[in-house]
Amino acid sequence: MLPAQQGYDRAITVFSPDGRLYQVEYAIETVRRGTIAIGIKCKNGIIIAVEEKPRKLQIAHTSQKIFQIDDHIGVAAAGYIPDARNQVDSARFFAQSNRLIYNEPVDAESVAKHLADQCQQFTQYAGVRPFGVALIIGGVVENKCSLYLTDPSGTYIPYDAVAIGSGSEKVTEFFEKKYTSEITLNDAAVLAISAIYIASEDKENAKYIKMSKINLDNKIFENIRDEEINMFSKKAKENYNSDK
Repeated sequence: MLPAQQGYDRAITVFSPDGRLYQVEYAIETVRRGTIAIGIKCKNGIIIAVEEKPRKLQIAHTSQKIFQIDDHIGVAAAGYIPDARNQVDSARFFAQSNRLIYNEPVDAESVAKHLADQCQQFTQYAGVRPFGVALIIGGVVENKCSLYLTDPSGTYIPYDAVAIGSGSEKVTEFFEKKYTSEITLNDAAVLAISAIYIASEDKENAKYIKMSKINLDNKIFENIRDEEINMFSKKAKENYNSDK
């Protein structure tokens, strides 16, 4: 970086001459270097999946990248996970406040907008830094499935299928070819694992994959058991090998 640009590089509140906020771009780069996270909207629910590779001796029964916001809303994160926990706590408080005030469940778009507004605030004040995490927010309200992406800039965008983290460009191309609006939860789970295999260095092992679902019928966020993930993984491997 040129010496004349270093001041803009260090300041979050100042645009560079070419209209860039370098600190926000660095935060987005942090997301790109995170492990892959995926969200898929189905005709009968939402699938959220991530790749997690724990250290040796680490107890890995609980996912560190998938979070429950409310009974009917879940989140997957890529990037700096401590920042994700902070945003998840804010989203949980927002969801519970909505229930207390309006006596109804909050929708995924309202949660996404709330978190995106929070991210945007951290791009315009001195003494803070942008959140170094992107979130995939999925939820089911009133027989409608919704899937949103938020990023460190404060943007929130609805998606049918989305991937964030390392290898997300390849996965997006894969979704453009394979995704259909009529996909079921089980087929979406297979699609998600196939996508993770495309992005991951490990093309065979399902033990690093964590997955959750929100079924349109009961509108309940549930973690998918390892046995089911292994079953979906076998089908995904068949699909992956057939696409080579």
